[in-house]
Formats: sequence, structure tokens, C-alpha cells
Amino acid sequence: MSDTFERFAPFVRDFIYRNGWSELRDIQTESAKVIFDSRDNLLLTTPTASGKTEAAFFPIITDIWENPPESFGVLYIAPLKSLINDQFARMEDMIRESGIPVYHFHGDVAQSHKAKAIKNPAGIIQITPESLESMLINRPNDIVRLFCGLRYVVIDELHVLMGSSRGSQILCQLARIRRLTGNDARRIGLSATVGDVETACKWLGMGSGRATICPSVPRTKLKWKLGMEQFYMGSGEPRR
Repeated sequence: MSDTFERFAPFVRDFIYRNGWSELRDIQTESAKVIFDSRDNLLLTTPTASGKTEAAFFPIITDIWENPPESFGVLYIAPLKSLINDQFARMEDMIRESGIPVYHFHGDVAQSHKAKAIKNPAGIIQITPESLESMLINRPNDIVRLFCGLRYVVIDELHVLMGSSRGSQILCQLARIRRLTGNDARRIGLSATVGDVETACKWLGMGSGRATICPSVPRTKLKWKLGMEQFYMGSGEPRR
């Protein structure tokens, strides 16, 4: 394992061992360098199943575990409830030994779970743009308490959001949170299909006052495995 591995929190290293990974992927190493060693925003544009989520969250959760924020430390925004539900299960597995809470927050989540998040804001909140808008409108007096210690905003499926009305809504929401809390959280964008990286970097960093880094890493070659099965149908020649 690389030196980067040693910088991760113990529960992150346990997660890596538990999943049988013998080494970190290039994107995970490069992302950790940006998050640990700079104050820049980060854009990850590698293909599906390339380890983008882990690349972003391994150093992020290490940071908020070592120095717990006074509110939600990570705001994860995704366009689909199903994606949030999937990532919630993945995140629970990743941080289950850390003591860091993770909440998913959208229209299909039980009210008791959302009330717990509002009462004790900490760790990670995963939310849709619409539910975040509702929170900003209906709980204006709680915003400072909820986000005063916010350090990271992770925007998933960036290609779906940038250039759309929902994407503009998110940028406005982040500007409102920043204005109310005085907190300038770093932004992490995740996407498998960004066409114009420069445009995506500009969109992600808009209004943040930070540069945006998009690590260039070699694309992992796909390995195909072919198999052949032989079946006998009674007498005669085998059929394949």
C-alpha cells in the first residue's frame, strides 16, 4: 500500500482490508493528495465503478473523524432518491466503526430519521436539491446551527445537474448557506460522463472563491473473461 493509505483513518484502512483490496487506485491516491494537501475544490470524472465515491470519501471522512465539525461536516447532494438510498447503504458500511453519523434526507425517508438529523446535526447528510430547498425555506433559523461547521459539499452526477435549472438551484443554495453561515465549504464533484472538463470545473467552482482541480489519471483497462460450456443432449454430438 502507498503512503496515502497510512494517512487514512484506521476504520478506512479496515474497510479497505475487509474488501480485499491489495492497492489503491490512481484516482483514490490523487484525490487524497488534493483533499489532504490543498484547499482546492475537486472534480472526479472517471468511469462508472472506478472507485470515485471512495476516492472522495476516504480522505473526507478521515478529516471529519480527526477533527469533528460542530454541525454537518459533509453535505452530499444527488439528483435521485434511489442514488441517495444506494449511497446511504454504502456509506453506512464504510463508516460503521467510526462513530460518524450519516443521514439520508428526502421525501421518502421516515420523519423520525429526519427529525434526528435536525436535532443532532453531525457527520454526513445526503439530500436532494428539492429537500435542501425545503430545509432552507422552512427552517431558516436552523441553517447556521445545521451548517456552521460544513467543510465539504459533494455533488454527485454532476453532468445531470450542470447547465440545468436544478444545477442553478444548487449553486444558489450553496451561496445562501455560505451567506448565512460565513462558511466557505470545499466542493467535490463526481461524474462518469463529463464531456468538457474545463466547463465542469468552472461550474463546480462558481462562487466558491476556490480553484478546482481535476486529477488526470490513466484509464483502467477492462479485462474480459470468456468461458465455454459444453452440453450433451442425449446421444449424438455435443452441442455448444
